[in-house]
Amino acid sequence: MGSFALSKEQKEFYGQYGYLLGLPRIYTPREMERINAELPRLLALLRPGETAKDIREWHETSTYLFEIVMNPRIHDLVEGILGPNFYCWASSFFIKEPFSQSTVGWHQDAYYWPMAPHHTVTVWLAFDDVDEENGGMKVIPGSHLHGLLKHRRSVETTSVLTLELETGIFQESDAVQFRLKAGEVSLHDDRCVHSSPANPSARRRAGLTIRYSGTEVKNDLGVNPNFKAYLCRGVDEFHLNPAGTPPVERYGRPAFSAISIEEAGAAR
Repeated sequence: MGSFALSKEQKEFYGQYGYLLGLPRIYTPREMERINAELPRLLALLRPGETAKDIREWHETSTYLFEIVMNPRIHDLVEGILGPNFYCWASSFFIKEPFSQSTVGWHQDAYYWPMAPHHTVTVWLAFDDVDEENGGMKVIPGSHLHGLLKHRRSVETTSVLTLELETGIFQESDAVQFRLKAGEVSLHDDRCVHSSPANPSARRRAGLTIRYSGTEVKNDLGVNPNFKAYLCRGVDEFHLNPAGTPPVERYGRPAFSAISIEEAGAAR
């Protein structure tokens, strides 16, 4: 496959609306079959009481995931948003099994993260076909232009996040539904308001989120002391974050438990 570089029009759309769809397929159907066939080997490393959402930053210890987050096709897309110098610092799974009632409430990623300035893009890689029937993500176009919005804590929710955006800040009727084929990705800004509903269908909805930031973005090690930056392209001219070491095992889990976005949000 050739370059996946974004066009001028795609960059302008992202700047105006905070997300991108309709991008070239990163992995062919056959490649995704292979990737999905390996996923159970990673899930087998979960401990009793853990779920797929506990697979956070395992790209640091699994070449299986490290190869994905370092895919040059993905980097072509990200470079069009972040520029020539950027690093990867996080990955996590969001898997909704068939008939799952679990949701993800409306939120902004940047609200949770102890990082500044805000210059991060999330790549959402679909492991399955994703649409409105099996709990595909929705975004509020242009919401990233309004800065960080007020969030509230709620324990009476089906959301995997208990810290959600306050109601009445936006109209859900303005939301755009994401539809992706397995092997495709979407991009969204770290301040873009988004959520996903339950999965009442008989189809799984699995996706891997990958976070990339410009090298000028600094993590607060007082909140997230295990933070590691893996330079993807260009040079790290600022040296603000500890550099990660590429993994050597095919499947492995970190010795520490990566900080969850809930824990980071609680530190605000």
